[in-house]
Amino acid sequence: MVSKRSGVTEPFSRDKVIAGVRRACQGRSVSEDSLAQLGQRVEETIRGTGAAEIASHEVGLAILGPLRDLDEVAYLRFASVYRGFETLADFEAEIEQLRAARAPADQ
Repeated sequence: MVSKRSGVTEPFSRDKVIAGVRRACQGRSVSEDSLAQLGQRVEETIRGTGAAEIASHEVGLAILGPLRDLDEVAYLRFASVYRGFETLADFEAEIEQLRAARAPADQ
């Protein structure tokens, strides 16, 4: 079960995860197969906690890592909504973190 900020709980839905990520990937060259794999990874992460109930915030965190690996632009879109970016500086800071994470791999 997933507990939302409103206090409502609902069953975990891989389809809901995929639908949210699909919106972030709109216009990007991300295949349906890649979305399905991401959904499976997120579900495995959530179920792997062993918790009967998990906060929706934790589901969002479980999405961010695989999405960053899949498509950085889609990641920024998702993160901007999920983390509530309000200024250009929020985007700049996140882009700088992406660059820093990628730098050792590029060297």
